[in-house]
Amino acid sequence: MKLPIPLIALIVLLFSGTLRSQEIWHVKAVDSSGQFLDVKAIDANGRQFDVKALQSDHGYVMEVKALDNQNKWPVKVLISQDRFAPVKAVKPDGTIIDIKALTPAGQRLDVKAVGAAGNIIDIKAIGPDRSYYGIKAISKTGQLRDIKGVKYSKAPEEGTVNNVAFHAHVKALLPGAAQGPSIWHVKAVHPSGKLLKLKALDKSGELHDVKALVDSGNSNMLDIKAFVAGNVFPVKVLKADDKLSPVKAIGTDGTIYDIKALMPGGAVLDVKGVQPQGNLMHIKAIGPDGNYFGVKACSRAGQFYDVKGIKSSDAQTEGTINGIPFYAHLKALPQLLGGR
Repeated sequence: MKLPIPLIALIVLLFSGTLRSQEIWHVKAVDSSGQFLDVKAIDANGRQFDVKALQSDHGYVMEVKALDNQNKWPVKVLISQDRFAPVKAVKPDGTIIDIKALTPAGQRLDVKAVGAAGNIIDIKAIGPDRSYYGIKAISKTGQLRDIKGVKYSKAPEEGTVNNVAFHAHVKALLPGAAQGPSIWHVKAVHPSGKLLKLKALDKSGELHDVKALVDSGNSNMLDIKAFVAGNVFPVKVLKADDKLSPVKAIGTDGTIYDIKALMPGGAVLDVKGVQPQGNLMHIKAIGPDGNYFGVKACSRAGQFYDVKGIKSSDAQTEGTINGIPFYAHLKALPQLLGGR
């Protein structure tokens, strides 16, 4: 018996994860008594709109949006000279909408960026006594994510959205347990259970360390850097015509350094971005027979994070660093149960 076309389409959606990608998580503040407070976008006329985190296919990094029926407005940390930067939604016409946490008594609490640890910015609701209330994304099954500001550059202006300049993206991130400041190893995991060193390779064949950096107060997203002759260089995913995207370190003069995994017998393996999945790209070392080895950041205490490519836009060029265009940032993220 032939299945009707609509039923076939539904089955495809179910198994492809498309429906799962539409899951919507609540965004709440947690007050000092342990109660959840609604977080809403409120326009100049007092109309309230839900603020939600949108579950992605991969689950590592979730977008935070204000919802107006089928419209999804981005939520950003705006540029400010004040001590605390405002968190706002931005409509397509550039209208800026307040983000507030609502108490049971009807008070509207400001939601602000209150401090930074490396590329992660703490976002809090400011309580009546100036205390800070954490902001969380909560699933219907009780899973939690941390709402944080995320920067991929050191510039005060991270970018523009709907012609409004902003300082940082707002994302829901996996909570982490990394303690900094510290430096973690970056390794590929061989199927035999051995860890393979990742190195940056220069034109003369000399090998240089590749490490993950843990800033004090930032356990959500770690930078990956190459240490070359006393210099610290960014590591990015570049775009290629091939289905596999090369992972490279980029020197201050634009010199590109290969990133390789080293086998015990001396074989050198490519490290590539192998599969885009929404705003994330899986990073693997490519084995001799073409199989994929996961890439991890690992602490001296035995903690492991997943190394992934991260994008903040749908553009093929995420940005340019030292004159070299790149496709995605390279970060280490807390491990997701069932992740790859």
